[in-house]
Amino acid sequence: MPLVSMPDLLAGSRAVGAFNFIQLEVAEAIVTGAERAGTGVILQLSQNAVAFHGGMAPAASAALHLAAASDAPVVVHLDHATDETLVDEAIALGLPSVMFDGAHLSDGENVARTAAVAGRAHAAGVWIEAELGEVGGKGAHAPGVRTDVDDAAAFVTATGVDALAVAVGSEHAMLERTAALDEDLIARLADRAGVPLVLHGSSGVSDAGIDRAIAAGMRKINIGTHLNVVFTGVVRAELLARPDVVDPRLYVRPARDAVAAEVARLLTLIVHGRPGMGDAA
Repeated sequence: MPLVSMPDLLAGSRAVGAFNFIQLEVAEAIVTGAERAGTGVILQLSQNAVAFHGGMAPAASAALHLAAASDAPVVVHLDHATDETLVDEAIALGLPSVMFDGAHLSDGENVARTAAVAGRAHAAGVWIEAELGEVGGKGAHAPGVRTDVDDAAAFVTATGVDALAVAVGSEHAMLERTAALDEDLIARLADRAGVPLVLHGSSGVSDAGIDRAIAAGMRKINIGTHLNVVFTGVVRAELLARPDVVDPRLYVRPARDAVAAEVARLLTLIVHGRPGMGDAA
């Protein structure tokens, strides 16, 4: 399928699922999950994943190829880039969507640098996400910090970004789905921000919490760690059951299949809403 833009993907559903990958097998599973669910998906790699592969091109090129070959609409997105040169490289490689994360900077520097990056992205026809109010698990964020509604509206106006990641109670890298979101704050941010809101740290949010966050106004739901939990759990079980196995395909394939099934399940929740669905085991 021809590559789609982020605005087109967002326009087609109540919310979109954005899933992070590190290794190729998880990227394949994410795309397969979207095809099974019959929905679009955002396939994203972070600055940390880029560093793991020794550069942007290997993982980004693979992701773009998977997107172009998929029957589902797929947007490839650079997630949590604090390095402006990495954003520029992603744009040059053809990624249609990027995130510049300046939340660790002072307010003034965050505005100035984000506005400059947004200008370059828009000149290339690229959609840009930013962050205001550090999400837990990144940088020196203190627990309990929340994004201020007035600050969010002013930040969007000053920078011209297309979407805003906000701190509303979720944290990165949570292994249990126990985060409690401030749904009233989400609704007020959605009313004032003027751009789609992004929920980072959604791995720590239950199915019901994700559904309520979308109802309150979240439009992009980022999930990464939860897929790693699913993948690693299957690999561990396979190796324990068959300790003599040395061919990685014999334990990676079932892990990839499990991630694809979970992505399809989560996309059904995110895109269509299934309040009666239970959380994954």
